[in-house]
Amino acid sequence: MTRTPPADRRTRGSTRTKMLVSAAEVLRERGAAGVTIDEVLARSGAPRGSVYHHFPEGRSQILREALDYAGYEITTSIDEAAGESAGVLLRRFVQLWENALLTSDYTAGCPVLAAAVGSGEDEQQLTAVAGEIFGRWREAAKQAYLREGFESAEASALADTTLSAMEGAVVLCRSVRSLQPLHDVAAQMEFLIKAKEFVTKFGVPTVKA
Repeated sequence: MTRTPPADRRTRGSTRTKMLVSAAEVLRERGAAGVTIDEVLARSGAPRGSVYHHFPEGRSQILREALDYAGYEITTSIDEAAGESAGVLLRRFVQLWENALLTSDYTAGCPVLAAAVGSGEDEQQLTAVAGEIFGRWREAAKQAYLREGFESAEASALADTTLSAMEGAVVLCRSVRSLQPLHDVAAQMEFLIKAKEFVTKFGVPTVKA
């Protein structure tokens, strides 16, 4: 599964990129409602006149492109891991969220989840974009499970379970300021995957009375 990188990554100047990175950081920390032009300018150090030069649609365009930018970064890493194995994919999820949590002192989570649950008028436009990104992650995970020998329905269910468990664990980690929930969930997912692999290969063990 491949995807073309956002155009600005290759063709735009560093000021625009800095603004997108700053907006993505705020999105991780405060959700879509927290992404304001003033905050993006303060974090990026960009001059106010650069907003409508680089983003003629204003805040709504910054939001969309920041989400796409952040989503691309994560998707690229997930695709790479999924191409190896389901176990590698699970560990990559853990590494991604460990890094986000620790480098932000537990203030940042998943930008895609933050965008998906926004309720403001501008934020609602992001729901479809977030859905597309989650869809790519789900498909990458499903393909990893298919390569492990699972049937399509089982692979889809495991992909959904993996994403849901990882995203939920990140929320818990932020609330308790600890990586333990993430590690606990990852351990349980590894056990579930191995157990299902056993059942897939050998069937359900029978217990003699």
